[in-house]
Amino acid sequence: MNPALPPRLKALADALLEGISRKELAPRAQAISAHYRAGAGSISAIASQDDALAYVVARLPATYAAAAAVLEDVRSSAVGFSPASLLDVGAGPATASWAARETWESLTQLTLTDANAHFLALARRLAPASDAQFLVRDVLRDGLPNADLVIASYVLAEIAPAAQSGVVAKLFAAAIEVLVLIEPGTPAGFERLRAARALLILEGAQILGPCTHAAVCPIAAPDWCHFSQRLPRSRDHLQTKSARVPFEDERYAWLAVGRTRRAMSDGNARLLAPPRETKAEIALKLCGAQGLENRVVPRRDKAAFASARKARWGDAI
Repeated sequence: MNPALPPRLKALADALLEGISRKELAPRAQAISAHYRAGAGSISAIASQDDALAYVVARLPATYAAAAAVLEDVRSSAVGFSPASLLDVGAGPATASWAARETWESLTQLTLTDANAHFLALARRLAPASDAQFLVRDVLRDGLPNADLVIASYVLAEIAPAAQSGVVAKLFAAAIEVLVLIEPGTPAGFERLRAARALLILEGAQILGPCTHAAVCPIAAPDWCHFSQRLPRSRDHLQTKSARVPFEDERYAWLAVGRTRRAMSDGNARLLAPPRETKAEIALKLCGAQGLENRVVPRRDKAAFASARKARWGDAI
């Protein structure tokens, strides 16, 4: 999985930004980040087309990288899943739609919805398919069309807590086969997904990931389940975010469910943190059907040690 933007998406984004001062976008990007950190939604954070362009520079690369990582995991787990239709709810600048099209060549029908007119205008120019359909939809009030694959990426964070269960149920009702939820990799993002997981299991959904089981989630505060994707920073990204490090680590949490059991990871355990290697051993933090486990693999067990060294945060092993 390549976390960098696909060449065509990068070219489309660069064309949009031609003649736009990156220096002038920087304060807009910082204001957008402050809005999101404060819990504000995109309606207030993205209040103009210039705000939307600042988002493309500052946030599109990271949210794409997270979506690409999640969907690659779903593709590996969902045996035989070959979706023809996609519903991208809260699509923003078509981020998840691009990640989905890069993951499944079978996708031919794309529907993108957003309540923010500035985002939807941008999505029309950045979408991966010229025949994609764009709908102004408020997920709280409006109905949703059905699709084989439904994705809501960084959407629940913008919904009031009391309304989130209703939104999750609506998203699952729209999913003919698979629903994917992606949230910021924060304790609050994880709690939203934990609540969604419990609700969806009651609705009869089958867990595709990241959980390798449908038992009660064993994680307790202050711990939380999240993952990380490293991506390269472009020169524009460095300038807009006033950053010096040539890469960014996007922390995210996710949940994928299906209407039929397709997961290949049943019986495995998910690696919840980077392996910790010392001279004598490798320590693995795992979550499986039996709960949380801190497994130690001694160096003297050469085969197991070699396998553990290949493991990466987020792997199902």
